[in-house]
Amino acid sequence: MISTMHFKRFITLALLPSLLLYAFFVIVPVFWSMYYGFFEWKGIGPLKYVGLENFSEVISDPIFWRALKNNLIIVAASILGQVPIALVLALLLRKSSLLHRFIRSAVFMPMVLSTVVVGLIWGYIYHPQFGLVNTVLEHIGLGSWKRAWLSDRSANMYAVSVPIIWNFIGPYLIMFIAAIQNIPSEIEDACKIDGTRPFQKLFYVTLPMIRGTINVVIVMCIAGSLKAFDQVFIMTGGGPAQSTELLATYMYNNTFNVYRYGYGSAVSTAIVVISGGLIAISQLVFRNKAE
Repeated sequence: MISTMHFKRFITLALLPSLLLYAFFVIVPVFWSMYYGFFEWKGIGPLKYVGLENFSEVISDPIFWRALKNNLIIVAASILGQVPIALVLALLLRKSSLLHRFIRSAVFMPMVLSTVVVGLIWGYIYHPQFGLVNTVLEHIGLGSWKRAWLSDRSANMYAVSVPIIWNFIGPYLIMFIAAIQNIPSEIEDACKIDGTRPFQKLFYVTLPMIRGTINVVIVMCIAGSLKAFDQVFIMTGGGPAQSTELLATYMYNNTFNVYRYGYGSAVSTAIVVISGGLIAISQLVFRNKAE
């Protein structure tokens, strides 16, 4: 009993420095930003208390809702793109042969690139005159599909979603491989003895056994997609005519280009609230399915 208490005390003391740093650099700035949302401030000079005026303006601004809609497109593209692709690759690349390790490294490679570099690369790939996408379409006889992918309002949000999906498959692939490799070998042996088909093994053994990892990956997808900024800002800057505006670019433009720090703080508070709401919904869905 005493050793257990000592062990728990040791864990608490070991985690305390990290928790204090996290609170200082993450939790405190969130509430600090929320505080500035109640003021009109241009970054310098005195603060002017305006109550809920900034938050009310955020809710009534159609550009905010357009940015939210674009962010939800990114969230959907990430969940429906990154999770299935990473899961399929994990099932195919779970072994440790040289070829499998090479492919895993290649899939993970975009993650080590700067997101600014990723945005520049895909900006060239989508270039209307000499971009790779239009060149390939021309050579395979689909020249009528050519377009200015980043300025065409009917396609640019889907176009900017692709680099975000491509950029972050690697970490989810590693998480799924670790989860699959942690499935006890006795269960694998039992499946072989029972003559379980691959399809049955996947849906009745593998997926239920890694449900917790899938849950974590989806939460990370939602949180990461709602703070998407770099790639879209480099490729389009939120344009044209704010058609690719995201919540983060909307907040950045209002804060650092228009110098409305109070309004930008209100937008950032809204991002935190929306992120928390979507993550809570995803947890409820998973909990109901588990029950």
